[in-house]
Amino acid sequence: MKIQQQILEFHRRFATMTSTGSYTSLLACQANSVGYKKLIRITTGKATFMLLAILIVACCGSALAQTTVRERQYLVSNLSSLGGTNSRGNNINNRGWVAGYSNLAGNQTRHATLWRNGSIFDLGTLGGPNSNVTWSDKNNRGMIVGISQTATPESLGESWSCSFFFPPATATGYTCLGFVWERGEMRALPTLGGPNGFATGANNRGQVVGWAENTVRDPTCQAPQVLQFRAVIWGPGRNQIRQLPVFPSDTSSAATAINNRGQVVGISGTCDQAVGRYTAKHAVLWEDGIVTDIGNLGAEWWNTPTAINQRGDVVGFAGRPGDPEGNILRAFIWTRRDGIRPLDPLPLPGHVHTEAYGINESRQVVGLSCDANFVDCRAFLWEDGVMKDLNDLKSPGYSARLEHGRDINDQGEITGRAVNPSTNERTAFLAIPVQR
Repeated sequence: MKIQQQILEFHRRFATMTSTGSYTSLLACQANSVGYKKLIRITTGKATFMLLAILIVACCGSALAQTTVRERQYLVSNLSSLGGTNSRGNNINNRGWVAGYSNLAGNQTRHATLWRNGSIFDLGTLGGPNSNVTWSDKNNRGMIVGISQTATPESLGESWSCSFFFPPATATGYTCLGFVWERGEMRALPTLGGPNGFATGANNRGQVVGWAENTVRDPTCQAPQVLQFRAVIWGPGRNQIRQLPVFPSDTSSAATAINNRGQVVGISGTCDQAVGRYTAKHAVLWEDGIVTDIGNLGAEWWNTPTAINQRGDVVGFAGRPGDPEGNILRAFIWTRRDGIRPLDPLPLPGHVHTEAYGINESRQVVGLSCDANFVDCRAFLWEDGVMKDLNDLKSPGYSARLEHGRDINDQGEITGRAVNPSTNERTAFLAIPVQR
């Protein structure tokens, strides 16, 4: 009889808590389940055990249902800069570390930047004026990868892939290498014999992916590009480098992301200009030494995966028929079950262009949606088949426009870039999900 009274008392307490529909009530429900477990330990009857189990599931399920139906908002804050007026978060791991870049004072140079625990860290360079963390690097061990100019002049006159990620005034003139930053040290990654390399992502096994030049003068290169380049994996040992196979009949390739299973995604095509376009003839997946074309949206250019989660789901952007210059692109998601699917622009006037850059384990995708002139670009969140303007979900009091969504971690935290319409200053942001 005493146990039955205790059960009824627990039931009343859970009913009161779940009626509030708050996240706190769910935590309380989970905590009070311990009380049920204590009752189970002193109860021998099967019927009593079944009743306890039913009550736990029903009450906690009620709290969860009340929580999830409430609309989610994002508490958005700007991240500090290194003195310039242009910064962007390009990566956020599950520890909440944001990495990207920040211009220095005067906006003539930029450095790879880490925002961690409320502080900003200048990661420095490999001797040249610029560095950058350009892609979504999902490493949770404290390893950050990116690109940096060195102090060595570029003897072949190549602009290389890196130049598109640095301020125009200092974008060329030096060789550029992929780097690993770990425990306060930045170290260069080796190439395939050529002068330049580019690192994009790393997994928790210490494997880093990207691309590197070899010594082949490729006739498919478009000036000023001279040398061929191939997708590579560095590590897990220091200075280890392994070349990944190109898709049959292609000459150059680049890897853009890797997950903890060792699945790698990237592009394969001709040398071209060393950035997208015809080098991205094929969007590819490397798995167990085999390269597979994952498809396109109707064009054989700009087919660029940008991120892969631990399930093997891939997001990116693709070209469209009739537009080899990539003026208008379309974001995509690829899954093994459904293949490649486009992610349409936000339902806003004039929006025609989308790019996807981040995906988490819940298949939440972030990216950007723009009009044809790229005057109005907005960060999007795609989930459960619905495209949402992240600006519609931000908490009151934040006035800047969220322009780029670049990455999302498994807690649903988002980073990217915001623009202040009155000053045109562009700032890295962090958006943390909260309940209304």
